[in-house]
Amino acid sequence: MLFGHNGAGKSTLIRTLSTLARPDEGSVRIGGFDSLKQASRVRSIVGYVGHQPLLYEEMSATENLNFYAKLYGLDDTDQRIERALTEVGATIYADRRVRTLSNGMQKRVAIARALLHRPRVLLLDEPETGLDQAGLNLLDSIIKAIKAGGASVMLSTHAADRGLALADRVLVLSGGRVQHSCARSEISAADIQLAVLGGTR
Repeated sequence: MLFGHNGAGKSTLIRTLSTLARPDEGSVRIGGFDSLKQASRVRSIVGYVGHQPLLYEEMSATENLNFYAKLYGLDDTDQRIERALTEVGATIYADRRVRTLSNGMQKRVAIARALLHRPRVLLLDEPETGLDQAGLNLLDSIIKAIKAGGASVMLSTHAADRGLALADRVLVLSGGRVQHSCARSEISAADIQLAVLGGTR
């Protein structure tokens, strides 16, 4: 679970892990692959959901997922798309153009896209934005199912209590640096609030 104040570097870290941004120095390895030298291999095992849905607005939800399925070189595309839309509760919107969907439903389609290739690592940058309570509950269920299946999830959120309920480990960033890295049992929501506000444990 990833916490930090606005500007702490959460989005930059997640975008770097997803290969959407390049590190200024050092290196990143995911699943044994170097994110700079083997970016395509990293993208094949990583799912990403950011602040923006990154969907083509004039295409339907299904057309968007079909497009991304081709980019991933996936087989059984129709079955994968149906399964992903079912997982996020968006099957009734499958044929609607993205621009006609609410922000919350667009976010659901973006999550479906991230799940399409069954990633080993799922990166979520404040995915709760735009989701109603039913969407939040569904997202929590998806995260738990993915973890139970052996995949790793990194979730960036401002909601300390909700984030901790899903966390195994906690990372708190401040000023682009790691301020805390520990097991869930070693930190409380109050500790996180203090760290995010610039205090100390």
